Amino acid sequence: MRGAVLHAPGDVRVEERDRPSLVEPTDAIIRLSATCVCGSDLWPYRGVETYDGPIPMGHEYVGVVEEIGEDVADIKVGDFVVGSFFASDNTCEICRAGYQSSCIHRVIMGSLGSQAEFLRVPLADGTLVATPGMPDPELIPSLLAASDVLGTGWFGAVAAEAGPGKTVAVVGDGAVGLLAVLAARQLGAERIIAMSRHEPRQRLAREFGATDIVVERGDAGVARIKELTSGLGAHSVIEAVGTQESMMQAIRSTRPGGHVGYVGVAHDVQLPGDELFFSHVHLHGGPAPVRQYLPELIDLIWNRKIDPGKVFDLELPLGQAAEGYKAMDERRAIKVLLRP
Repeated sequence: MRGAVLHAPGDVRVEERDRPSLVEPTDAIIRLSATCVCGSDLWPYRGVETYDGPIPMGHEYVGVVEEIGEDVADIKVGDFVVGSFFASDNTCEICRAGYQSSCIHRVIMGSLGSQAEFLRVPLADGTLVATPGMPDPELIPSLLAASDVLGTGWFGAVAAEAGPGKTVAVVGDGAVGLLAVLAARQLGAERIIAMSRHEPRQRLAREFGATDIVVERGDAGVARIKELTSGLGAHSVIEAVGTQESMMQAIRSTRPGGHVGYVGVAHDVQLPGDELFFSHVHLHGGPAPVRQYLPELIDLIWNRKIDPGKVFDLELPLGQAAEGYKAMDERRAIKVLLRP
């Protein structure tokens, strides 16, 4: 089969890879209907994350089940399924507490590479959620978004305790940040402030429910949030970037007693203990337990109550994956959908 492989920073190639086969009796093999490039894929693409040798790329996926292991009971051949970027058994004590991304048996799907034609999914019964039937083609981008960026934005909003009567600020205008805006709106937030300098992303943020746009960053961005909130700061702030600047901007934009939900993959972030001590800000986040939210998100998408697939502003065939990476790296695209 064909699949995207990163050979070196800036060097993504679509080449022949071995078609996956069942390894464990709990596995499933799916034929991918759509996959995509994630903002977190850009870290190794830019050389910020190191790796040994060529690596398969991709961890977001939807498709049709072609084969199942003998111990798979709930997922059937022919099901259209959505899965998380962590495989999980969904039965261990940690999963039952709602943190499937820390399942004691978890498997990182990025190690298997979903930017391909086929994918082996471990722990299929715990990882995959079947849709009520074969989806209409126009729903596939939104279902794909649920595999990661929608679920991650949703977790960021939940971790920040976004809800009725709350003012929510979102730091980051990538796909996760934009869908955190959508999530905050769905959770009932009264006011949603999107921090973005890019007009197309600002428009989409407003479409998803943002009431205000802040173009400033860093200390100026914090000052603007304080100005919009009578000097107090937002009740809930979602950090969706993963840098030192974005994390501090999020913390400093939060009012005392408020909550930060951080879902940007952190790189060289250091938190000042003394400032945190006196801020009275709650911090919660990490790798999103997307599997926890998939049934609810699929239902919202299936019944056309939300349309998160709008974050895909560039669609390419799998063979042009390298162009997709380049477009996202240069911020010419919010998120790139790949069709195998």
